[in-house]
Amino acid sequence: MHSNIFSNYPPKDKSNLISLLQEVQNIYGYLPESALMDISEFLDMPLSRIYGVATFYNQFRLKPLGKNIIRVCRGTACHVKGSANLLFALETALNCKAGETTRDKNFTLEVVACIGACSIAPVIVVNDDYYGRATVKDIPRILKKYTASEVSSEKIEEQITSEQ
Repeated sequence: MHSNIFSNYPPKDKSNLISLLQEVQNIYGYLPESALMDISEFLDMPLSRIYGVATFYNQFRLKPLGKNIIRVCRGTACHVKGSANLLFALETALNCKAGETTRDKNFTLEVVACIGACSIAPVIVVNDDYYGRATVKDIPRILKKYTASEVSSEKIEEQITSEQ
């Protein structure tokens, strides 16, 4: 199935595991189970070891990402300025938790330790677009840029206040 990738590598050379994982992820956007099984067979390496490496490194994903990646900074400056509220508002608006992808595959919501834009905290990054000094009220406007459906700020604010 993945012979076109494997043709660049000698069989059973376990030192190529990370390179193979990177190539597969570049093609699919994540690491499908079938590809991991093929790599296991090609390298003559237990599947559990392949999974061990794939889950050890943050760069590898075992699930497909959404079309748009939302990153919420939880570094110290952003935390002090309310990034927990932003994360909660995004989870509410998207109906998914951090680390998950929305059902329609439009958004993946991630938490990062520090984005490195502390002077404009709290910060949300959608793809490569930075939104500094973000507030809960900004969330519908931000999401609207990346979705066809309408996101109601009243609905988000109502859910946040009722759950806090």
